[in-house]
Amino acid sequence: MYNKIIWIVLDSVGVGCAPDAEKYGDLGANTLRNTCIVSKPKLDNLAKIGLYKVINVKDDAEVVGAFGRAIASSAGKDTTTGHWEMAGLQIDKPFPTYPEGFPKDVMDSFKKITGKEILGNCVASGTEIINRLGDEHVKTGYPILYTSADSVFQVACHEKLYPIEKIYDICEKAREILVGEHGVGRVIARPFVGENGKYKRTENRRDFSLKPFGKTILDFLKNEGLTVYSVGKIYDIFMGAGITEADYAHGNSECIKATFNAIEKVNKGLIFTNLVDFDMLYGHRRDVNGYAEALYDFDIELKKIQNIMDEEDLLIITADHGCDPTFIGTDHTREMIPIFMWNKKMNREIHIGTRKTFRDIAATIAENFGIKEQFGAKSFYKLIKE
Repeated sequence: MYNKIIWIVLDSVGVGCAPDAEKYGDLGANTLRNTCIVSKPKLDNLAKIGLYKVINVKDDAEVVGAFGRAIASSAGKDTTTGHWEMAGLQIDKPFPTYPEGFPKDVMDSFKKITGKEILGNCVASGTEIINRLGDEHVKTGYPILYTSADSVFQVACHEKLYPIEKIYDICEKAREILVGEHGVGRVIARPFVGENGKYKRTENRRDFSLKPFGKTILDFLKNEGLTVYSVGKIYDIFMGAGITEADYAHGNSECIKATFNAIEKVNKGLIFTNLVDFDMLYGHRRDVNGYAEALYDFDIELKKIQNIMDEEDLLIITADHGCDPTFIGTDHTREMIPIFMWNKKMNREIHIGTRKTFRDIAATIAENFGIKEQFGAKSFYKLIKE
């Protein structure tokens, strides 16, 4: 048994279009491979745990660690779906999306919450819409509402007009009305700053997900008296369910520092970190060079993480979906996710193959800690402990 599992989600770092990618319009997407081919980032430490084996790129690195990939069995290609499935929940019906904007009943309820008219209510890029409507927002005080191809209800307000806690309060109240038929995956607070048509989003983003509809591996670990320590937006993705301690760090750099602290602090249990910058700053903006640089930065930090791990710690690195910066559009891409695992006692390369569901990850963590629940999936624990 590993005493402590450090699970890091590289948000959106998919490894090739899923078998049903054509249905989502994503045939040909391969976030990690395409980024490596186009920008050629130096990723020596990821290479040593199987990076190039997973994306089928020739490399001479000697691999020590376990690696494979997983196919989503749930419907959808968003953050909530990916994380919930990895944690053990199957989502057969995708969260609702609003390509034509939100309907009148939703808008009327939201206007009652804000006490104001609403700007936007359309599908848009977050950076584009605040620059297009920012001046009008500052002049009128009307919140900006927008969505995307994902199931999101995004509220953008200038921090000088709306203090952070006020924006969060509006989003919490919106979360309460967005249930049932209109139960979007996430309500997202998107604070921004700037003036005169030149606006930029701040790091004070916060996600308000639906509460998971069933028990995840986090709940089972918590019920066993184990620590479940979340870093970054993990707490918000699960609405705190199953989490015992949380660090709400923002951005890759802060989240990696918070992960270092958690490794030193936690003796037994799970550290669960999301690194959002790949998706938020580079994937959606189709900035392949920025994406590559973020991978390079993580690769350097990976070695530091390995150095401070104990012999009974297990590192798991996955993604949650794709967001190929070389692909058309600005949305997520329906892709398989990588699974990389490393422990100081490993001395060879271990292939875990292509898993049929992300839920195999939850099943593996459960078996490690002696939990009988397998989430209708198949653990690969014995493969990595042989």
